[in-house]
Amino acid sequence: MEKRETIMSSWSPERNQSPGGLSSHLSRTLFLLLLSVASAQDVTPNRDTCLVFQSSNGSSVSCHPPAKLPHRFPADTVYLVVEFFNLTQLRADTLQGASNLQELHLSTNQLESLSPKFLLPVPLLKVLDLTRNALTQLPPGLFRVSAALHTLVLKENRLEILEPSWLQGLKALGHLDLSGNHLQTLPPGLLANFTSLRILDLSNNQLKTLPSDLLRGPVQLERLHLEGNRLRVLGEGLLAPQPDLRYLFLNDNRLATVAAGAFRGLQQLDMLDLSNNLLTSVPKGLWTSLGQPTRDMKDGFDISGNPWICDRNLDDLYGWVVANKDKMFSQNATRCAGPEASKGQMLLEAAESH
Repeated sequence: MEKRETIMSSWSPERNQSPGGLSSHLSRTLFLLLLSVASAQDVTPNRDTCLVFQSSNGSSVSCHPPAKLPHRFPADTVYLVVEFFNLTQLRADTLQGASNLQELHLSTNQLESLSPKFLLPVPLLKVLDLTRNALTQLPPGLFRVSAALHTLVLKENRLEILEPSWLQGLKALGHLDLSGNHLQTLPPGLLANFTSLRILDLSNNQLKTLPSDLLRGPVQLERLHLEGNRLRVLGEGLLAPQPDLRYLFLNDNRLATVAAGAFRGLQQLDMLDLSNNLLTSVPKGLWTSLGQPTRDMKDGFDISGNPWICDRNLDDLYGWVVANKDKMFSQNATRCAGPEASKGQMLLEAAESH
């Protein structure tokens, strides 16, 4: 079974869902469509000014170099893009007068800091994208009027730590993306108040351990991305309160130990990626709640790239793999590293001949 990129990707339109049913990806696509329509009608935009498109819902504004940022944006702006500028800071009153703003995209700038007053003028904001900037911290109080914010993307910044006070005020957050930063640890209670969180992306950081209470607040997660870190152990309690989890990405870590009850209670899991870790064996009972015979794991699993020791200690895994082999990704890359007589053999073959 070949791994489907739309399922395995750590960033997809499905995950980047904005309130109202339109993904940020789709709304940006519609914006580009408007640009093409303008071009087809021989409307030549002024490269020194931001592009403004008006509709019954309000104005959509797109600013890219060499355009000059206006002192004020239209009062009816609902969608604002300011990208690819060499900006290290934005004025505290940049958004003054744009009180109806719902989506703000500030990716691929050089922002080093934000004023704690920056979001005060936009209490209706639902999507904030700060991808690929140079942020090392967020000011406490930044989100104090951001009760409507649903999606916060801080991907590929320079965050080394996180403080719970930075995120206070986010009462409706459903999607938090902290991937591609330099996080080594997370504080206890970081997500305690995020009861509406559905998507959490901590991938491609430097996390070695996770606080045991990390997911005690967001108990309705649907997607959890932990791939590309330095995790060595997956304990019993981390995933316990996650009955709705459907996609779990643990690939490309250094996992050598997974507790027997680590997946207990994950009754809805459709996708599990444990590839490219250091697993040689797994405890009996690990797979009890996953896949067949209980239910079909719709989008498959991947355990390739681990140094499996194919002996009797894998009996439980053998039975589960055979029962779910039609959902197994990378079968050819899932091989035994030992004992010597089995070295290089496909794990599925070892399981079927066991």
